[in-house]
Parts: sequence; structure tokens; C-alpha cells
Amino acid sequence: MRYLWLCLVFFNLLVINTSSGLAKGNEGKKGNLTYSNSIRHIKGKRDTTVAKDSLLKESINVLKMRSVYNRLADSVNLDPGALATFPGISLQQLLKGKSAGLYVQEPSGEPGTIQNMFIRGAPMPLLSQKELYMSQPLVVLDGIPLITEHPFAFDIQQYDYNRPGPATNIFAAIDMNNIASIEVLKDLAASAIYGPRAVNGVIVLTSKHPVSARSISFNTYIGLAQRPGVTTINGKYENAFRQRFYDLYTTNGRYSDDENYPIYLSDSLNNAYSGKSDWSDLYYRNALIYGVNFGISGGTDKANVRFSLGNTKNEGVADGTGIDRYSAMFNINMKPLPWLIFTANVNANRLDRQRNKSLRDRFTQINYFPDLSAPPSPNKDYYGQYLDQFKKGFDDNKTNVIDGFARLAIDLGRFKFNTTFIVDYNEGYRDVFYARTLLQGNSYASNYYGYNQRVMINNKATYDLTTADKLSDFHFEAGQSTQWDTYKYDNAYAYKGSNDYIKINLLDSNPTNGDGSPNGNYLTPTAFPRELTYRFLDKTQENLVSFYGKADYTFNKKYTISAIMRADGSSNAQPTSRWFYSPVLSAAWSLKNEFFKTSNGINDLILRASAGRMGRLNAYDNYAQGPQYTASVGYTGNLTVPGYNAFAVLTRPYQSGWVGYGIPWSYSNQLDIGLDAGLLKNRLHLSVDYYSKTEKNMLLGIPAFAEYGYTQSIESGMSVVNSGVDLTIRGDILKSRDGLSWTSTLNVNYNKNHLKSLPRGLQEITLGDRYLKVGQPVDQYWVLQNEGIYNSEAEVPAGLKYNGIAMHAGDPRWKDVNGDNNIDDKDKVLKGHMLPIASGGFDNNFKYGKWDLGVGLYFNLGRDLMNQEMANRFDFINREGNSNITSVKEVTFWEKRGDYSKYPLYNPWSTVIPYRIDQDLFLENASFVKVRYISLGYDLTQFAKKNFKLSRLYVYGAVNNVFTFTKYTGQDPELVDYTGYDTGYGQPIPRTYTLGVKVDF
Repeated sequence: MRYLWLCLVFFNLLVINTSSGLAKGNEGKKGNLTYSNSIRHIKGKRDTTVAKDSLLKESINVLKMRSVYNRLADSVNLDPGALATFPGISLQQLLKGKSAGLYVQEPSGEPGTIQNMFIRGAPMPLLSQKELYMSQPLVVLDGIPLITEHPFAFDIQQYDYNRPGPATNIFAAIDMNNIASIEVLKDLAASAIYGPRAVNGVIVLTSKHPVSARSISFNTYIGLAQRPGVTTINGKYENAFRQRFYDLYTTNGRYSDDENYPIYLSDSLNNAYSGKSDWSDLYYRNALIYGVNFGISGGTDKANVRFSLGNTKNEGVADGTGIDRYSAMFNINMKPLPWLIFTANVNANRLDRQRNKSLRDRFTQINYFPDLSAPPSPNKDYYGQYLDQFKKGFDDNKTNVIDGFARLAIDLGRFKFNTTFIVDYNEGYRDVFYARTLLQGNSYASNYYGYNQRVMINNKATYDLTTADKLSDFHFEAGQSTQWDTYKYDNAYAYKGSNDYIKINLLDSNPTNGDGSPNGNYLTPTAFPRELTYRFLDKTQENLVSFYGKADYTFNKKYTISAIMRADGSSNAQPTSRWFYSPVLSAAWSLKNEFFKTSNGINDLILRASAGRMGRLNAYDNYAQGPQYTASVGYTGNLTVPGYNAFAVLTRPYQSGWVGYGIPWSYSNQLDIGLDAGLLKNRLHLSVDYYSKTEKNMLLGIPAFAEYGYTQSIESGMSVVNSGVDLTIRGDILKSRDGLSWTSTLNVNYNKNHLKSLPRGLQEITLGDRYLKVGQPVDQYWVLQNEGIYNSEAEVPAGLKYNGIAMHAGDPRWKDVNGDNNIDDKDKVLKGHMLPIASGGFDNNFKYGKWDLGVGLYFNLGRDLMNQEMANRFDFINREGNSNITSVKEVTFWEKRGDYSKYPLYNPWSTVIPYRIDQDLFLENASFVKVRYISLGYDLTQFAKKNFKLSRLYVYGAVNNVFTFTKYTGQDPELVDYTGYDTGYGQPIPRTYTLGVKVDF
């Protein structure tokens, strides 16, 4: 692997020693976890080793300082041990519903696919994959800000369903069994230390540290993902469905007289479509899931190491999908001198993903539509013959992820200094071959290779001072970091190979001959004709240089104030605006120590506030260049063709838009006011935060310069406000050492947003099917209001038209909002919300003796989605027989979904397209409450200590994704992409049953 040697030689750790805050005399943690909880995963069962293990003590001190500092900020600690019992493959799945303010989207249950996270709402309208990418929180693993897939590769695709390449979730490479602590940082007081990449919040993961005493752990589970129960249909059912429309709107009422009626439905004796509908036996399955992790740690108080290996397999319940993860982690601590510590770590992962065989994803990949006159057969025998054709080819998807650090720390008492070198690298391969039997005689081959690389150097110095009277504590910190990011991909595909047996050597890939002379046929097609071979090579780079200073002051264990000033310079900013300066101020007041020092009922009470500004990085380097040229010549199906038959082309970027000068940094102004309380001998913990985030100077494409060939002008000036409340309540409802104990935790986020301003002072703008209006939320749908059906011509108002087309009986009653007797875009209104207004989780843990029972709920409230699957089902006239993406029918076309009775029987032949998606007829309430897990465990530690000399033995069983309470009539209210549309392509999130064991030696 490219640069692998770098990762093996250089390791790194970015340890952020934060404010000493209220350190002395007050080690309690806000919310539902205490300081002792945050270090529990490091100490394990060997607390007695801490005192003599100086390296471990150093690690605990870091966590202690983080814990205290977070009293100034809104952050939440999560228990990795509990999360590790959930059989999820990705970080997003594991964190779903676990922290107030963190919302996770899971558009598909297909293992290894990309999921989205948002902390305290979406900071901008989600118009494309670019905005989605810019809205994600930063994930930091052992001080390494992880690099993810850049959206620039979407530029070569006509549709953005999946990114070119393996399109595997990078965060599926994180093995929770190796994680010691998880923190979700939500405001600038906590996240500013990580710079502008942290403007959307931060998820901090800290790996388990080595210990001096020998420690061996073994964690494993095995389980079953249950296939869903489905109702299959066939051609006869579909004919009966369509017959109702023919009865109402045709003269003779017989579809058999319709010359345009699809052939696959017209022959009732055709067993391929009108016979048995048993395709689900080949599509759905009960799937195996398992995970195993082995870790060993040991050494001395001068040098110790930890090594772990793991393997996780998640098979999907649909379409033969699945993912295998192979993990290895090695970290080492050395203390050659009392004041010198060296720490290094390497974390390597391999992800092999078996992708779906869906037509939509395949046609998006190949940029070619064969005959779409008939979908796959619902009959098992015929569908099996179709699946056999995939065996003639392959679809290999591999992702390698490796990150590492090397850190040198100097500890001179009050003064500390450390320098860290970081490498984070991931690469993806996708090799595809489809036989000609799948594409009407045209075989297809594709090769993709891409990588994302981040290299960092960090330096930090700290100084701590306590006055002689011990009333005042000072902490000073200064730091500098430099980041180099590189994103690159090479992609080539070709049609019409010489035969189905030559599937490799798409291009002559040797730049030189055997004797060292240049190869004149380098990159020349071998198995495919030159004129049907297309090549795409792209690379983008970004550099970030940062400086920061930080000062904290604590007085009398009551008052704490902290100030941070940053200077960040980005290569993606324009030359006149390279640098951005970010101030952050935070303060905390211990009301407990001020007013309730002797109170037994109030154990902890902290009032805190923070305010500040953080810059937002541009995702694309072209914004830094001003007016530009680029390779941007294309045609339908190929948006970008940099060359054809060896002829290069270079034009202005008409489709991507005009970029001028004078574009400043975008930035975020954030305010947070919070209260943390521990009451009733710490049996009740409460954390509540009010926040407001105002995004300023964001870029937006404004339709402009059409006379020069441009579709839009990229301009600054958009502002979006998110505000809301985070609430976390944890209570020990029943507390008994030997009897029944019950602990309950509720976390809720309430969030609302609105558009504050648009570029040029505009008050509204229409961008495709999205309408943005100042003062309105940015996550709403723009739809016509449906009020029923015109049953007769007499009911249609005289002269009523839709965009100039006269309306008739059988057409929808769309509300004429402005009363001009013409239904058009002016009659559309903003309704619903793509993101939930309220979301969160409700976890309950019961314990009796050695038994424990866990029940967890996950909920989204105030969220709506567009049931596009039903719109497509009813709009059969306009979707039949076309060669475009809207006419694609998967084998799941033969699955009964949704409630047909709730839709009026419009005239499907009407030119107003009555079943169009941009109406509230298909807008549904997608609020839901899910019983996400039920787990039962038994602690066999005492038995194991007596008989097997084990320090821990714990067995458990769990059922996950148990049941969903919702009014939504579609497949699953979670299966929706960032646009808020349920297309029906998302694979089901399965119910799983697992048995597991955790063993420590």
C-alpha cells in the first residue's frame, strides 16, 4: 500500500491537556458519568496497579484534566463497554440515540454503507453531497482528526446515490473493543482546541492504554440477523392494481387494448411474471453476524505495550450484502527518563464489502441504461438465472485504513511540552466486471483506486501555577499545528470487451518496457476498444496552519474563566483572506461551593456559559482560485469528459459556477448556557443546555451569468441559525447493593433552524426542487397542497390550469394559494421537516444480584419524509418503458409496501402528472419510537475467579431493533437519505439476536 511504510515508521498522538478548571477538590463529572467512570476502562479490575504505574497514571491524569475542563463545556461521556455489546459495524450505528444533540441518519441497513451525523442540527441547507460533507462532525481517534472521503469524486457522476469507488463507511474501521472512552463535544468551549475542522462538533475516541501488570482480554459475540417478513406480489396483482385506473379513465376499461401496456404484464399465462412470486427466498436471508477481539497488555512502569487483533463480520439480510473487518492495533509507552515519555500507536484495518446488485446503483456506476422494459422476474427460477449472470463477473470492494502517531512529551513539573507526528491514511479499490448477458451484449469493466491522506505535526507547551494561598490556579497553553491533506482517485471504465473471459488488464499499466525504455502503449486499452474507454484522474490538496493560545483561571474552587484565541490559515481560502482569527470565552460558577457547601441534598451544581467564533473551511480548492478553467465537457450520462480518444479539452466551469474574488471565510458564532446538577447523594444527575449557532458568510450558488454560459455564481452571504435545548437526566430510581437496582437515563435534543440571510440581500431563492426563504427553516419541503380529487368536470373551477395546462376530472385538487386560477410554483408552500425537531434516547438498566437487564429506546419526533416509493408506484404511466433512472424497477418492485388506500385514484394519463412527488400527498409524518435493544447479562466473575483464575467473566444475550412505533406507512421511517426522500432502495435494518462473552485474565 502506498505510504504504508510511513505509517509503520511514524506514529502519533495528539493529547490535548485542557484547563485545570475546577480541578482541586471537585472531581465530579456533569451529567450521568463521574471522573471514576471516565477512567474505569483503563483501570479495569487492577486499580491497585495505578499507584506504581507511572505511565498509566500519566494517561489517567490526561483524562482527569479533560473531565474537569468539560465542566466549562457541554460534552458527554459514553461507555464504550456498553456500546461494544451492540452488533453494529459503524461508529454511527453505535452512537445513535446515545447523546443529546447527536443525530444519526442510517439511510440503509446494508452493512458498511455511509451514514450521516449531525450535532445540533444541520448548519446549512443540504443541497448536495458537498453540503452533507461540510456538515459532519469531526471524529478524533487518539488525538488524530480522522480524514474521510472527499465529495469531489461525485463530480464525474450524473447521480449522487453512491460515491465512485468502494463507497465504504470509513468509520466502520473502528473496533469499539479497543476504545477506552468516548466524548461528544458540542460547543466551542470543548471543541475549539481542535480548530476549524471542529466547527460542527467533535467525537473524541481514546484507545485503551497499556498497563504494567499483564492483562489479557477476550471479547466475542455471535448472532443472527433475521430476514424481514414480506408480502410478495406478481404480475396478476399488478394488473389488478392498474385495472382500477383503466376502469375509471378509459373507454373500454381493458388494459389489454392499450398498445403501450407493458408486455411483461399483458400475458397472464407468462409464468415468469404471473406465476409464483417466490423471489424473496433468493433475495432475503437470515444472516450471520459475529465479532471477536483479543487484547494483551503488559510491561513495566518504564515501558509497556498493548496489542490487539479483531475480526467482525456483518452479513446483510438482503441481496447478498455484507462486510468483513480485520483489525490490528499496537501501542507502546516508554519512559527512559523521569521527565521524558515516548508514546506511539498504529491502528490498521481492512474492510471487504460485498455490495448490493441493485439496478439503480449499477446503472449509476456504468453510466449506461440498457432495455428497461421489464423488471427482474418475481419467479424464483427465472430470478435465479438472472443472479447466475453475476457469477460471470465480479465486484470487489476493498478499503484499507491505517492511522498512527508518535509523541514525545517532556514533563518538568509545572512546565510541559510535547510534539506529535500524525499520519492518517485510507485507500479504496473497486474492480468491477459485468458480463454481456447483463447488458444486452455489452460487457463492462471498471477499475478504481483512490486514497485520502492526512499528515500533521503538532507542538504544545503548557504551564501551571498555583498561588501561595492556594486560592488561585492558572493554566497557560500555547500550540501550533500544520496539516497536509491529499485526496486522489484514478477511475477508468470501458464497454464492449472482446469477450466475457478477459476481465482484467483494462489498460496497459506499465509506463516502461522491460529494458527501461518508455512504453508507447502506456494506458492504452487492451481488452476494450480505445473509443469506448474512459479515464478520470483527479487530485485535490488542502493545507492548514494553526496557532492558538489558551489561558484558564480558577479562584477559590468557585469561579473559573477560560479564553482561547486561534489563528488558522487555509490554502482553500482566497489570498486576500488566508487567515481567520477565532476567539472563545467560557466561564463556570460552582453554585454548590458558593451557596450550598454544607447541603446534603445538593452534591454538585455548576452554572457555565461559553461564547465564541470559529472559522469554517471551504471544502473545495477552486474557491481559492477566483475565475478559473477546468475540464468540464460532458453529455447526458457523462457529466465530465476531460478527454476523448486522446484529445484533451479545457473549458470554463460553466456547470460548477462562476467563482469571483473577495470571498471571505465562513464562520460560526456559538453561544451555550448550561447547568449541571448532582442531587440526592448523586442519585439524580441533570444537565441542561441552551445553545444558539449562527453560521455566517456561507457560500451559495446563485443562478446568474447565463449569458456567459454559467449556471450559477458562487457567492458569500448566506446565514443559518440553529438553536435549541439539550437535556440529559440520569437517575438511580432504585439503588440496592444486593437487591433490585434500576438506573434510567433520558437524553433529548430540541432543535429548530431558520434562514437568516441570503447572498445579495435576497429574500428567497429557488434551487431545483428546493425553495429557500429568509425567516423559514432550511430543511422544509416545497410542495403543492393536495385537497382531494376533481370527480367530474363540473367540480373543476372554470379556466383552472396547471402551468398553463387545463385541468379536468380525475386531476388533483391542488390549493390555489394566490387565487390566480393557475396552479404553479407560486402556489407551493414550505411544509414539514427533513430533520427531527426532537430526538434522543431512553436507556434503562436493571440489576438484581449477578443479573442485569437493559432496555433502550430511540426516538425521532417532528420529522417528515417524502414517500417517493409510493409516488413511483402510482405514477406507472410515466415510469414505464423509459430509459432513465426513474424507470428502474428492482426485484423489490414485487413486494407489497405502503398503504394504497390512502391515495386517490387520479387519472394517471393526465398531462399535469397527478402523482408528481412535489405535493403533500406523499409527505408523511415519520416520527417514531423504537425499542432499539433488550439485553440480559450474568456476571460469572466470582465463579471464574475460584475455578479458572479469571479476573472477569460476563455472558450476555441481546435482541436489537426490536420494534418500531410509528404512523409512517412505508418500509421504515429511518430509511431516508439526506434529502428526506424514501426511495424504497434502502435495505431493511434487521432485527438481530446475539450471544456474547467478555473475559479478562
